[in-house]
Amino acid sequence: MTAWRQVRARVDAACERAGRAPSEVTVVAVSKTHPAEAVRAAAAEGALDFGENYAQELDGKRAACADLGGLRWHFIGRLQRNKAKLVAGKVALVHAVDSVALAEELARRAEGRVQPILLAVNVAGEATKGGVAAEAAPELARAVAGIAGVRLDGLMTMPPPSDDPEASRPSFAALRELRARIADALGAPLPVLSMGMSGDFEVAIACGATHVRIGTAIFGARP
Repeated sequence: MTAWRQVRARVDAACERAGRAPSEVTVVAVSKTHPAEAVRAAAAEGALDFGENYAQELDGKRAACADLGGLRWHFIGRLQRNKAKLVAGKVALVHAVDSVALAEELARRAEGRVQPILLAVNVAGEATKGGVAAEAAPELARAVAGIAGVRLDGLMTMPPPSDDPEASRPSFAALRELRARIADALGAPLPVLSMGMSGDFEVAIACGATHVRIGTAIFGARP
């Protein structure tokens, strides 16, 4: 069984344990630093969603894989506003918006399209990570929800690194609860929770993740 199929089987099993349908969880294959050939190989096994951290790398891989129909690209890294033109209107989802200014730039660069976005939330308050603080997220969500040209679809987070998958559970549960509060305040469903990576995605699924971002378990160690 290929790495992609092994990961998808683990995701499906985690969904079953959580009483969820496998169709509720999108696996974003994080192909950053891996060549376009690796994307092609995963796509041949059934992968449809691919995540990139760098705007120029995303732009190059999209072009290199343009002949593959049906691929959905996700931008999952911190995006500089001067690179928004490489992303806006070209990806299925921008996972890490953390300011009104970035949302406005994405809207401006979307060229008449509506760009789906997520708010990146620094749930654990780590000084070394970007993202909006959890207590500031509701205000940012209200501001972003009023920007024409982007659509707020939900939240994403990265918990503190740990060798124990269960250590991520409090961060995942906190993001789920924050999403519920913001959705109630906005009167909008906010269907997406992007959380969980190669080491903890099964815990994330148990906590309600709709998108898991998996790189190493699919592509191996980064070059």
